[in-house]
Amino acid sequence: MKTMTEPIVREIHIDATPDTVFEFLVDPDKVTRWLAKEATHDLRPGGVCHQIHGHEGTDERYDMRGEFVEITRPKRVVFTWGWSDPELKVPPGSSRVEFTLTPDGDGTLVRLEHHDLPVSERESHADGWPEVLERLKRAVEASRR
Repeated sequence: MKTMTEPIVREIHIDATPDTVFEFLVDPDKVTRWLAKEATHDLRPGGVCHQIHGHEGTDERYDMRGEFVEITRPKRVVFTWGWSDPELKVPPGSSRVEFTLTPDGDGTLVRLEHHDLPVSERESHADGWPEVLERLKRAVEASRR
């Protein structure tokens, strides 16, 4: 059995309402502006959360598969997370990503928690999430201009 780590917790303030930010977490067309190359979402508990990831400007394709656990509009989205490629060491659905949105002045405080990662994968995910959240911030704020 693999030992799991403490959750990764990251926060960012976005100059937009929780309603606006929430759409960027669940709408596949908006998810492709900041997180994935492709996304298929069935927005219900137990529904599919499938995304194709890869670095911009490359043909890389990383298949993320999970399912939605909780969708509380516009406050919270929880889904399982993992990769189809066994070399990436986080099997489909084996970890959990939680986004919590809290009104913060004229904007939103976005809190991300990533639970149940294997010890070997924590550092890479901990290092990656801040950049991913910055991309979310840029995408949401650009949509308001």
